[in-house]
Amino acid sequence: QVQLVESGGGLVQAGGSLRLSCAASGRTFSSYTMGWFRQAPGKEREFVATITGNGDITYSANSVKGRFTISRDNAKKMVYLQMNSLKPEDTAVYYCAGTNWYYTATAEQQYNYWGQGTQVTVSS
Repeated sequence: QVQLVESGGGLVQAGGSLRLSCAASGRTFSSYTMGWFRQAPGKEREFVATITGNGDITYSANSVKGRFTISRDNAKKMVYLQMNSLKPEDTAVYYCAGTNWYYTATAEQQYNYWGQGTQVTVSS
């Protein structure tokens, strides 16, 4: 079974940075596509970024690409989301997700495993 645990959320001033971490269990982690999603109050959960086992990366938008970086360390079974130049509109609960799908996955229906979420709050 696969278990995902996020950490690293918190309160930060606009323009600041946070790094989210996701610790994964499971012997096949290196072949899993991993993703980050977020859900702001009153809004639907949205895709943020994804990285395949081979390191292919897709971001939700160019604006996110310039500020956020997704990465993984297969030896440590970890995936990260480095968030710089944070804005108040980035405030949300951030979720780590995983799937044994081979390719890039941007829809939550494509993921089988989810973490509990970690709160990110950006103040103006």
